[in-house]
Amino acid sequence: MKDLKPPQNRTSTGAGKQGGLNAEIQSRIGHQLRAMYDDVVRQGVPDRFADLIRQLDSQEAASQIAGDPTKDGRE
Repeated sequence: MKDLKPPQNRTSTGAGKQGGLNAEIQSRIGHQLRAMYDDVVRQGVPDRFADLIRQLDSQEAASQIAGDPTKDGRE
């Protein structure tokens, strides 16, 4: 019976390395993700969503004030 060896991972960054990204690539990806995330944050929350959040918060507060132990304001 022959012993089968699993295939070795080979990367273009050098022999013997097991996958992963070098620090420069990680840094570039991080900068791109931050730039994209900043654009999303600057857009803000649409008024409709803000209104829904306020409604949910007020329902949760009302149920806590009423002292209903079976409800925490979430359905």
